[in-house]
Amino acid sequence: MGKVHVGDIDIHYEIHGSGEPLVLIEGLGYAAWMWFKQVPELSKHFQVIIFDNRGVGNTDKPDMEYSIKMFAEDTAGLLKALGIPRAYILGVSMGGFIAQEFALAYPEMAKKLILCSTSFGGPHMIPIPERTLQIMAQGGRTPEETFRVGLSVAVGGNYLQKKADEMEMIIGWRLANIQPRYAYMRQFHAGAGFDAEERVGRITAPTLVMAGEDDQVVPAENARLLTAKIAGARLELFPGAGHLFFIEKAAEFNRKVLDFLR
Repeated sequence: MGKVHVGDIDIHYEIHGSGEPLVLIEGLGYAAWMWFKQVPELSKHFQVIIFDNRGVGNTDKPDMEYSIKMFAEDTAGLLKALGIPRAYILGVSMGGFIAQEFALAYPEMAKKLILCSTSFGGPHMIPIPERTLQIMAQGGRTPEETFRVGLSVAVGGNYLQKKADEMEMIIGWRLANIQPRYAYMRQFHAGAGFDAEERVGRITAPTLVMAGEDDQVVPAENARLLTAKIAGARLELFPGAGHLFFIEKAAEFNRKVLDFLR
């Protein structure tokens, strides 16, 4: 655990385990704690690198325009600073945007690619459903209420009720280091401006695309469209799971990640 200076910011990172490097890239508004169900298992087999993206957690949060290209540069800069020339790359949601951009900009650094709960962006992606937008627009009077509303659409079925303790942990982590509103919006606009539809076909790294079939944030049809654009890509869908399927169905998710990487 530590910080390293990359470009114009200090990036907070953690390294767990040993072996071939595997980088996990989280989504909008989430920090490295997001991988609480991945690190214990995956670090038995790989050197797992997790970090806070620009604008969240313990990484610097400059109030300036962000872009997915910038996030990819941050990721590459972190790996270079750590002396890691090549790694497996796994990204979720906005992290999936970053992973795609990374694989396109630094093909020699991306050994294999895993893209989760994500899309190729742009005008032809399947957008967030109107119902989800309405729920998220309601937000809450406090940060805690807003986080709870967000979680209500991020998981599938009755997961919130079944795993209330996990949801309380996630709320606690977010409340412990609240992302400033400006930084959230900087991340949000970076994601909104992403469009790789015409470029993803140039990805050469072996790719696995995964999604929850009941994703109410990034509909699973996006995973099918993305898979079709990348030569040789494999698709895995998780029935009954939502946007956070990697938390909801962690054991199955981790097993599929290990199978693909090994």
